[in-house]
Amino acid sequence: MNNLINSTRSDLPADLTELVQSVHTMAQSRAGNALALLELLRLMDELHYEVRDTLFHEALPNGRQQLYQLLRDIEQNGGWPHIKRMRLTDLLDHLGEELNEADEAAASLEKGS
Repeated sequence: MNNLINSTRSDLPADLTELVQSVHTMAQSRAGNALALLELLRLMDELHYEVRDTLFHEALPNGRQQLYQLLRDIEQNGGWPHIKRMRLTDLLDHLGEELNEADEAAASLEKGS
């Protein structure tokens, strides 16, 4: 598994580093199981919204200087957090490729018989 977070974010606090490692371990243990990985992604999505809509919302700045610091951090450190969802068309394209490969394999088996 590509471990981009750990390789690019050496500045993370220990508890967040531990969280990243735990998520990587959980994902690896579900490798090859789309339903289990989807469950993990859904849970991470729910946690994202929960933290954003409660604690983060309550912590938003109430003054100009704090707002400026927050906006500056967003600009300098990668923008607003977002969990990107896979587009349904991408999933269908992937399935189409898999089906085409299976059809080609079946056709070559029939020719060989």
